[in-house]
Amino acid sequence: MSLFCLVHGAFQGAWCWDLLIPYLEAQGHKTVAMDLPIEDASASLSQFADVILQALPKTDDDIVLVGHSMAGTVIPLVAEAHRVSQLVFLTALIPYPGISTIDQFCHHLDNDSLKSLNYEPKQSHQLEQFYDEPYMFNPVSAGKNFSDEAVLMEVFYQDCQPDIMRWALSKRRLQQSMAYIFEANPLQALPNVDCKYIFCTDDLIISPAWSRYAARKRLGIEAIELPGGHCPHLSRPHDLASILTNHCLVE
Repeated sequence: MSLFCLVHGAFQGAWCWDLLIPYLEAQGHKTVAMDLPIEDASASLSQFADVILQALPKTDDDIVLVGHSMAGTVIPLVAEAHRVSQLVFLTALIPYPGISTIDQFCHHLDNDSLKSLNYEPKQSHQLEQFYDEPYMFNPVSAGKNFSDEAVLMEVFYQDCQPDIMRWALSKRRLQQSMAYIFEANPLQALPNVDCKYIFCTDDLIISPAWSRYAARKRLGIEAIELPGGHCPHLSRPHDLASILTNHCLVE
């Protein structure tokens, strides 16, 4: 059996795994989840990784590190510092060593948008490797204010049951740290660990086209497809648990 270390994305917390955990534990697996310090505007990717490392129990079990959305930029840092059996990117960003997330998609933005973000692009030769990639974010979410409850209902939780949506909205946290967008990832290379990528066909945050492309180009794997929106751990936890236990565990 395995230990699933579940790492939440932006605006969420350890609570967001509450519906998934019973399905994993019913099959004999262990789980651990934690709150990342997302309300701290100064929190870095390495600080996020430290919080995860502190939450990991001492165990001989295989550790499957699942990172949702923003957490895709963090879980490889954990794998650099601690033995893990597998990284699972769940509708997630994939970091590029020494490059920030915005570096990877800045060519999709106009000058006014870049100025509003106080972003100064790197020299073009450093970024031209990303020019053939689809835009990583779904255009539906472009320019949205994610602190707005109505926006979260529209693009985060659009396929959740009404009671689950209300619960998720009541638990939402402010995302003050923007390290996952602006900080150059401190990795020198992605860790040599087995990886899986799960994307959702109706994701309104991370573009499904980018997910398919980036999983193949950056991780050398074919992405696993799941119906629905950006948060399958809330909208279809049983289906996600099935994928995690039947398709993502290292044999």
